[in-house]
Amino acid sequence: MGENSENSENSGSNETGGASGTAEAEERAGTAGQAGASGAAGPAGGAGETGSAGEAGTGPRYFADPVHGPGIDTAAVAALADETLDFRFKAVPADAWGRTVRDWLATRPTLDGLGTPLLTLDAAALRHNLHTMAAWCRAAGVRLAPHGKTTMAPALWQAQLAAGAHAITLANLPQLRVARAFGVQRLLLANTLLDPAGLAWVAAELDRDPGFAFASWVDSTDSVHRMDAALRAAGARRPVEVMVELGGPGGRTGARGVPAALDVAAAVLAAPTLRLAGVGGYEGALAHDASAPALAAVRGYLADLADLHRRLATDYPTPTPVVTAGGSAYFDTVAQELTPLTRQVPGTTVIVRAGAYLAHDDGFYRGISPLSRRPDTTPLRSAMHGWARVVSHPEPQLALLDAGKRDLPFDEGLPGPQLVRGHGPLEGATVTALNDQHTFLRDAGPAAPVGAVLRLGLSHPCTAFDKWSLIPVLDHADTAHPRIVDLVRTYF
Repeated sequence: MGENSENSENSGSNETGGASGTAEAEERAGTAGQAGASGAAGPAGGAGETGSAGEAGTGPRYFADPVHGPGIDTAAVAALADETLDFRFKAVPADAWGRTVRDWLATRPTLDGLGTPLLTLDAAALRHNLHTMAAWCRAAGVRLAPHGKTTMAPALWQAQLAAGAHAITLANLPQLRVARAFGVQRLLLANTLLDPAGLAWVAAELDRDPGFAFASWVDSTDSVHRMDAALRAAGARRPVEVMVELGGPGGRTGARGVPAALDVAAAVLAAPTLRLAGVGGYEGALAHDASAPALAAVRGYLADLADLHRRLATDYPTPTPVVTAGGSAYFDTVAQELTPLTRQVPGTTVIVRAGAYLAHDDGFYRGISPLSRRPDTTPLRSAMHGWARVVSHPEPQLALLDAGKRDLPFDEGLPGPQLVRGHGPLEGATVTALNDQHTFLRDAGPAAPVGAVLRLGLSHPCTAFDKWSLIPVLDHADTAHPRIVDLVRTYF
C-alpha cells in the first residue's frame, strides 16, 4: 500500500535515516531528519515513543490491523547520534575518535577526509528509492514490509516505516531482537521459528507489549506441533500468528504443494497457541533472472499460492488474512498475480517484502528489478558505492586496490570501476578478482596510478551492509567533494 498506509502521516520524517537524526543533519542533507528528545533512552530503554497501537494499552488484534504512530522507538533511533566514535568503526578517521556522531557531523566532514577501503551511501539516491518504491506500492495496491535483513539499520527501517511501510520483515531470532530493542511494532519473520527459547522470548514480548504485532511462517505439521508445545511450556497468553509457507520443487523451505500446505493450515487451526494469519512464500527461490522460463516459474508458483489462499478463505480466524510474497526481483509479477485476491477473498491484504530496493545496486538488481525492466516505470538508483585506493601497479595492465572480500560484496557479481576521484570516469577497466584485502583491476593503465582513489559500483546490498557497522551517507556521490551528512549504524 506504500505511502498511503497507516503510517503515512509520518512520511515527511527521517527520509534517509542514519545514526544522527539531528536537526543539523536535516539541514545539511535536506532529508527532514527526525530530531530526538534530549536524554532519550538508548536501544534498550523505554523513554522514547514506541508507537504502540490501539487505546488504553490495547494493540492490533490481527497482523494486518493498523499500528498507530511511527511504528518504532524514534527516541532510541535518535539516541544513536550520541554514540562515541572510536576504533570499532573502520569507516571513520582517527581524528573523529572520542567525538559523538552528532559532534563529528557538526564539523561538516567530507569524503576527502575518509580513508580507504570504504562503503558509502548516497542520500539523494536513498530519497529517490524510498519514494519511488512507496509510490509504486500505492499504485499497485499492495503493502510493503521491506526485508530488514538487507540493512539491519534501525534508522533506515524508521525511514521506510515513515514512508508508509506496513511492517519490517526479518529472517531470524537475532534480527528480531535488534528490531525489538528499537521498538519496532510490527514484525514479520519470513522463516519458521522452532527454538524453544526463542519462542518463549516472542511470547514474553507479546505479553509485555500489547502494541506488538508479530507473525512468522510455518511449513510442516511437525513444526506446528513443536511451536505449539514450546509456547504451551512458555505459558504464552497471546496466540502467535503464523502464515503457512508454500514452497516449490527445487526451491528452499515451504510445504511442497497445495495439499501439503492445507494440512499445515489444519494443524495450525487446531493449535491453541497459534492463529492462522495467512499464507506466504518466496518466489525468488525458484528463479534468478528475468528470462521467459524464469518468469513462467514465478507465475506458476504464485498461481499455486493464490489457490492456497482461496481454499483457506472460509477457514481464516481473521477478517484480514494476509498473502505475502515478493523479493526485490519479481514484485511486479507478485502484484499482478496476487492483487485479484483482494476481490476474491474479502479483507485480503497483499504484502510484498522487497528489501534491496532502498540501496539498490549497479549489478544484479539493476539488471533484474522490475523498475529497470519496464519502460513505463521510474528506475531505482544505486545508493551504495565502494571506494578503494590503488596500492600497487606490479604489471603494466594490473593494478591492486586496497579493498577486498572483507569490504565489498562479491557473491552476485564483482565490483565495477566507475571513476577516479578528482579526475572523472574510468573507461575500459575491469575488476577480475577479489582476495580478502585486495581487488585485481585490469586494463586501467595510467588513468589509475598508485595512490588514485576509485569509486566502484557494487552488486547485492545484503552482502555489502553486513561488512560495515557504520556507513557514511554522502549528500551526492557524484559531486567532486561530497559532504558526509549522516552515519548509518548497522547491527549484524
